[in-house]
Amino acid sequence: MTNNDMSQVDTALDQELRDSITEHLQVKDVNGEHVGTVDHLDGDRIKLTRTDSEDGQHHYINLSDVKSADAVAVYLEKARADLKMQSK
Repeated sequence: MTNNDMSQVDTALDQELRDSITEHLQVKDVNGEHVGTVDHLDGDRIKLTRTDSEDGQHHYINLSDVKSADAVAVYLEKARADLKMQSK
């Protein structure tokens, strides 16, 4: 495969992952611990609902921290303690 072919595969996989991340899915860390609930995608980040937040604010997780997603949850590559969740 050429670099261009690999780029097209990466783009297709990225779009497939984005399409599978839908509203109200659970977000689980690498240990299966509940991190939050998807509000929606915001660019290259997942915006989490405020209801799961200790401070009542929306928090964001970078898509680069996502390992996979299915009809039940979004699964992260990191432990909750290692996430750099942003509040804006």
